[in-house]
Amino acid sequence: MFAVIKTGGKQYKVASGDMLRVERIAANAGDKVQFNDVLMLGGDKPVIGVPMIKDAGVQAEVVDQIKGEKVINFVKRRRKHSSKRTKGHRQKLTLVKITDILSSGAGKSGVEAAIGTGSVSAAAVAAINERYTFNRGDQAEMKKRVKTGEAEEKSAKPAKAKKAAPKKAEPKAEKKAEAKTETKAAPKAKAAKGGDDLSQISGVGPVIVKKLHGEGVTTFAQIAKWTDADVEAIEEKLSFKGRVGREDWIAQAKELAKG
Repeated sequence: MFAVIKTGGKQYKVASGDMLRVERIAANAGDKVQFNDVLMLGGDKPVIGVPMIKDAGVQAEVVDQIKGEKVINFVKRRRKHSSKRTKGHRQKLTLVKITDILSSGAGKSGVEAAIGTGSVSAAAVAAINERYTFNRGDQAEMKKRVKTGEAEEKSAKPAKAKKAAPKKAEPKAEKKAEAKTETKAAPKAKAAKGGDDLSQISGVGPVIVKKLHGEGVTTFAQIAKWTDADVEAIEEKLSFKGRVGREDWIAQAKELAKG
């Protein structure tokens, strides 16, 4: 049995046990990832996706993060310019070993989706690398620690102001600090009531969040339910030009909606 998958803007024909070099994936050596964009399943009963096969996936183990061969670009200008320029480039790749091909049940396998680093922000990649210092079962706890750490840093600023202020002015300083914390907490509460924090999806910034809110999209569940027609419509309205599919917004929204 073989499968045709899509990753990094390229298509690969794979079978169990194959070693494959793909565009850089946000994962470490030894991790298990799953390619969810399956275009075709071959074998006794071939299946062709339209364009993807639902609930199908290809699981692989990350062997190493490598670089491709150096490509040299040499430019020489003739006559009066008499200048030349040489540039070298080595493409970042990930070496993976295909372990299993799933014709169904990929959504319930529990294996993380393979996401390319080109569609993930630098902060997200750093968070992924930092995550593996913990056990996989402690991922939720790590997220809570990060959030509480941010809250402690914010609350530490008014605490320093209290120490520096004179004793008589302590009640006033406390009231001011409480007023500041209330004003800072108020926008967060409104955002929570209005829907989910869509900026958690990699590739979605404040400007895109405003555009999505303008179209009535405020939750992960709405994005997770998008069909191909919905994606085309939203890309035309907001001029995303294939960004939704390239950055796997729907797959990320499904994972975030699960909590």
